[in-house]
Amino acid sequence: MEMTMNPAVIREQVSITGLLARLGYQPAHNSGREILYSNVLHHDGKKPSLCVNDSLGVWYDHGTGKGGNVIDFGLAFWPELEIRDVCGKLHEIMEQALPAVSLLKPSRRKRHKTLIQPYYRVDKVCELGRTPSIRLFLEKRGIWEAAQGILKEIHYHSVHAKLQPRQFSAAGHRNEAGSWQVRNKYFKGCLGNKGLTFFPGDSRRLCVFKDIFDYLSWKHDHPEAPDSILMINSYSLLPAAIKMAMRYPNLNVYFDHTPDGHESLRRFITELPYATDGTPAFHGHHDYSEKRRTEARTAFEAKKANNLFKKIQVPFER
Repeated sequence: MEMTMNPAVIREQVSITGLLARLGYQPAHNSGREILYSNVLHHDGKKPSLCVNDSLGVWYDHGTGKGGNVIDFGLAFWPELEIRDVCGKLHEIMEQALPAVSLLKPSRRKRHKTLIQPYYRVDKVCELGRTPSIRLFLEKRGIWEAAQGILKEIHYHSVHAKLQPRQFSAAGHRNEAGSWQVRNKYFKGCLGNKGLTFFPGDSRRLCVFKDIFDYLSWKHDHPEAPDSILMINSYSLLPAAIKMAMRYPNLNVYFDHTPDGHESLRRFITELPYATDGTPAFHGHHDYSEKRRTEARTAFEAKKANNLFKKIQVPFER
């Protein structure tokens, strides 16, 4: 199939790992299902943070908290470009591997493998606590208690015309479109249509977050707060979020410290000037979720150190 600048065609045809290879990045670790890369969207020299599942055509970066399809990657990799320009650049890069005039015989001509986007089918939804890996994931992020009654365990599988179904499990919740927003150690995404998430509370107070992990981290700090809660789940849904927020005279906005987050906060406050910037609550951290995760890790290390000293026996007295 000939490459075009049509976003739908690009999502189908362009492999994320193929794109990364053409950009000069090689995998740091390949488990077969997930492929990990280092220093792609940020350069901190630490362990690999970009996780790619090429059979599903999705990626997630633990360092920036972003994820999505190949076009979403392009928007994150070239933050100064609009979506049309990103599609043009992806088209240009992939066309380099498919020249219009080739000196090779047609039978030997290398073609980029077409990737068909899968969809997902939910097998069962159950309460938290049945899958140890999900519990451990939430505990490490310090939100296990806060997640009770809010998150569910979502067990689902991918449906793909050319691949065998694969089973997955994640913590998740329904958005306003009726789809499941899911997240586990390796993947963050939506099983279906994107949508806002709204939890009703005080009719005059609203707190706005990027996603539910930021909200649960805030909830840990404010367990008795009566505020209504709005999660946009994707900055592309910002206009709908602003429209919903107009009903509330008291607004606090907790978007992350990224270019998209800063721009979305600016737009939010421009539209609703009485809204309060809540980001000082997690000063020095990427977002509220990272703040809570850092606190949970520090508490765990302190507890481990205390337990270690308790085991030390002094064999004599002065």
